[in-house]
Amino acid sequence: MASDSAIQVFERFGALAETAPRILSAKAGGEIFYTPMWFDLLWKHGNTFAGRANYVLVQSSRQSQAVCFPLVAGKRLEGMSNYYASLFGPIGDPAGTTEFVCQALAGWIRQSPRRWPVVDFHPLDTAHPFYRHMPRALEAQGYRVDSYTCFGNWFLSVEGKNYAEYLAGRPSRLRNTIHRNLAKAQKAGPFEIVIHQTPGAALENAIGDYAEIYRKSWKPAESHPEFIAELCRQGAREGWLRLGVLKSDRRPVAAQIWLVYAGKANIYKLAHVQGKNPFSAGTLLTAELMRHAIDIDRVHEIDYLTGDDAYKQDWMAARRERKGLVGFDPGTVDGACQYARHYLGRLAKNVFS
Repeated sequence: MASDSAIQVFERFGALAETAPRILSAKAGGEIFYTPMWFDLLWKHGNTFAGRANYVLVQSSRQSQAVCFPLVAGKRLEGMSNYYASLFGPIGDPAGTTEFVCQALAGWIRQSPRRWPVVDFHPLDTAHPFYRHMPRALEAQGYRVDSYTCFGNWFLSVEGKNYAEYLAGRPSRLRNTIHRNLAKAQKAGPFEIVIHQTPGAALENAIGDYAEIYRKSWKPAESHPEFIAELCRQGAREGWLRLGVLKSDRRPVAAQIWLVYAGKANIYKLAHVQGKNPFSAGTLLTAELMRHAIDIDRVHEIDYLTGDDAYKQDWMAARRERKGLVGFDPGTVDGACQYARHYLGRLAKNVFS
């Protein structure tokens, strides 16, 4: 099968774009995290990877679509993903990630002189064909493959409802909290929420407000603040950004970054100044961004992305899990050792849980 496929490997995103410009306009299955812009931005400004980029372009004679796998080659081969990414998947129309394409990728991995002892792809959407086809493809090349849970993911299918209808279906405690804190905010002094979407001076000021709020929040310092700033700028140019800033008495006290792509709103980053307000600024800002996403953007899905925080259940309606795939090469010393460690750890967890 591999003889029917054309595989090209690029170490620079620009070289990939020059060789296969159509990949830049390929459908991403409604996920911003599969777009060329995302991987280019992640590598340039959010790079925490211990290895070099490999943009593996796979195209078979059986299909006209090309699929690109952004990978990082270090001691192990991994998908280009870190804590900034809520999903990993190939660039291109998901329908192009066929069993044949995954077999070709697995063949390339096996034939590489590096002979990586471990390959690891995460976090993955279990509905994406990559998750379905890649385990068998790796196993056919001699890898021992397992899946693992990365995190829970809360989301909402809007189902054509407007914001008022959506809110009426949420728990009464949430509705009461919004109403009560809105009254408190209005009494506390001048109060405003602005949602920034376009490039310009106002956006730059909002990016500064976000950085200030983040520094004063409960969260640890941002390791790559330039990534967040560039994501906002690029997102505004692409029409994806919804950067909401809430100000009380003219001071920024809460900010959230939402990314709207292909009818889906991703709640990407949020922060509020800790212990400074008599009302829940984060709740009020979420409510307004929800209203904007549902009534103005008219999205069909809203996604809280990463984590099982209890408050997400009040806003969302369903939960799914994002998974990882890991493969071990038992023909290498390191692969065999890590394979044994992985399965002994899993066995111990099952026994003592």
